[in-house]
Amino acid sequence: MSVTTANLGFPRIGPRRELKKALEAFWAGQIEEDALRETARSLRAANWERQSAAGIAVIPSNDFSLYDQVLDTSVMLGAIPEVYRALGAPNSLDVYFAMARGTRSENGSADTDGCCHANDGADAPAQEMTKWFDTNYHYMVPEVGPGQTFSLCADKPLGEFEEALALGHRTRPVVLGPITWLLLAKSHTPGFAPLSLLPAILPVYRELLGKLRAAGAGWVQIDEPALVLDLDDTTREAFRVVYGDLAGAAGPQIMLATYFGGLEDNFDLALSLPVAGLHLDLVRAPDQLERALVQARDDLVLSLGIVDGRNVWKADLGTLLDRLAPAVKARREIQIAPSCSLLHSPIDLALETDLDPQLVDWLAFGVQKLEELALLGLGLERGRYVIADELSANADAITSRRGSPLTNDRAVRARAAGITAESARRDGHFAQRSERQRERLGLPPFPTTTIGSFPQTDAVRKARADHRKGTLDDAGYDAFLREETERAIRWQEEIGLDVLVHGEFERNDMVQYFGERLSGFAFTRAAWVQSYGSRCVRPPILYGDVSRPRPMTVDWWRHAQGLTERPVKGMLTGPVTILQWSFVRDDQPRADTCRQIALAIRDEVNDLEAAGARIIQIDEAALREGLPLRRAGWGEYLDWAVESFRLTASGVAPETQIHTHMCYSEFNDIIAAIGAMDADVISIETARSKMELLDAFATYRYPAEIGPGVYDIHSPRIPPEEEMADLLRKASAAIDPGQLWVNPDCGLKTRKWDDVRPALVNMVAAARAIRAEPF
Repeated sequence: MSVTTANLGFPRIGPRRELKKALEAFWAGQIEEDALRETARSLRAANWERQSAAGIAVIPSNDFSLYDQVLDTSVMLGAIPEVYRALGAPNSLDVYFAMARGTRSENGSADTDGCCHANDGADAPAQEMTKWFDTNYHYMVPEVGPGQTFSLCADKPLGEFEEALALGHRTRPVVLGPITWLLLAKSHTPGFAPLSLLPAILPVYRELLGKLRAAGAGWVQIDEPALVLDLDDTTREAFRVVYGDLAGAAGPQIMLATYFGGLEDNFDLALSLPVAGLHLDLVRAPDQLERALVQARDDLVLSLGIVDGRNVWKADLGTLLDRLAPAVKARREIQIAPSCSLLHSPIDLALETDLDPQLVDWLAFGVQKLEELALLGLGLERGRYVIADELSANADAITSRRGSPLTNDRAVRARAAGITAESARRDGHFAQRSERQRERLGLPPFPTTTIGSFPQTDAVRKARADHRKGTLDDAGYDAFLREETERAIRWQEEIGLDVLVHGEFERNDMVQYFGERLSGFAFTRAAWVQSYGSRCVRPPILYGDVSRPRPMTVDWWRHAQGLTERPVKGMLTGPVTILQWSFVRDDQPRADTCRQIALAIRDEVNDLEAAGARIIQIDEAALREGLPLRRAGWGEYLDWAVESFRLTASGVAPETQIHTHMCYSEFNDIIAAIGAMDADVISIETARSKMELLDAFATYRYPAEIGPGVYDIHSPRIPPEEEMADLLRKASAAIDPGQLWVNPDCGLKTRKWDDVRPALVNMVAAARAIRAEPF
């Protein structure tokens, strides 16, 4: 019997967001490529040392990325669209970051081929970006097509293995598997199946594995999270072919890693593959353990994902030891590991100095999760008595959390228990409401608006930091924010936007701002996780029952609306998004927690309406993200998620217009559920995906109004007026023009005013041009 501790991946941003700062300095031209790469090397070295010091025996390499691991794989395979190849060598940072962020020429525009990539390489849009399975991490969608060839264009996995080896760490390289990569890919050729490219890709993987073996790698971790999805027979057969081939190649032994769910009907397939090891997510699917112990062949190394890689709560070590005991007895060798990469976890709880000590005692971040694994490994190998003190302290923490008054509010629970079907139903059908709203608002065809936030400039961030440190008093900070808000209102009037926003300068984050004003949430100083590229977020810790003690946004809306005759939207974050973008309590069903949040947001909606708000936007950017990976679970989730949204808005009068917003996810397959949310207007990402969402309207008549984004805000590129007008023409061919709004894909918080001003001017001009055309 042998028990080995292993890790599948470690956060790459650095404890103090060192990677973010270096990336943004590089993009701004403040540091050279050598300095960026040196920061990356230092972070990798620190990560390897940190894991080794925590007692982890199997340490990953190639889990680090300058932007995204899927993009890394695309570059490694040479899957680089032609538009980017003119920018430099295939493995250059110029090409890499152009694929991630797009490029911008001197005048911010270039001739484009329809609505797709630029022809001359001078001004190229970024590749499409969407959510990584059901997480809030975003990946760059690979682009493939018929006849495509592949070659090993970058040997990053080999280079980082050798780098670690030189520092004394014999790591297990991590590589995204070819089938998952192809299933994530898209083609612009109708009907083309990316999976048909497997024969062309396999030689590249064989070459890579051979190089790793020659360099001294005994094992390689190949991530195939697609194995937890609904697969057709063709894909199942592809797994047999690919891993029959790769396992027989002259490469390292393969640890096939699955995560984010259970294998379910793919279980027999996974066990039949001739790989040396198989990782199972026992947090999302704990019942897999018993089945694996019965069915797995004797020489298969089972890696058991027993510590939650996606949440922040301490593991119940005593219970886990009980569960693992049969595996230790039954198997010659097992590994214990997090359920998935710790990419989705904050790095180190030791950096938090302001949290309630009782709450701290319930938490485990990345470093602490590794320490938990080391303790479990010691207890399994040498007996519980060796870690008796640690087990006792852990049991006390688990018991404390279950019974703490911090987690239970009887009034909140009683109110949630009183929710009925009628509670989530608005007065009047959309057709009736829309007529009254149009009379009240008096907007032109193709009304223009933005999603909510405007750039958070250095001055805004400095004022917030000074206020937090106490060097700027409340009155001074309030005056600064009011001036910024007025400046934003005046500028929106100047360029001719029809529906305005106040800019959200007082908000640090669209979830954190509300969580700080709701009961049941705690906030950290350094619990950053990566969302995409250099974008990092600090998800709130949702530990208790949720309520709204007092209004959260009404005063700021009232100030902004008092500056203009044009309608200003009240801006709120919806319950599903607050849930998805928090570290959520795991001691009650997520649906129950979501309904509590919905009731709190409902109170805010009602107060905004009472203050005079004619339009209220309740963002649900994460609705699609929360969808279960298996279709069998979709119905239950969508029922409570849609109900929660409707609950927030069902108390307003018919003439009050309710907006929602969604971004950077695949929506076509849940368009009916989006319609069932009964929002009056939805703004939705479509610019980066080239209006792909419009395919859904071939079979579904959307019942309300919709703003398909015409401006990809996650790229520094400034789209020209005609390009946005073309997108609107394309939308008008699929949707009744009377239903259409004009807006960016997402909020503008992360952009610079130098990007935003000309882009929005072009957007307003595009809307005016379209209004003059016959439809």
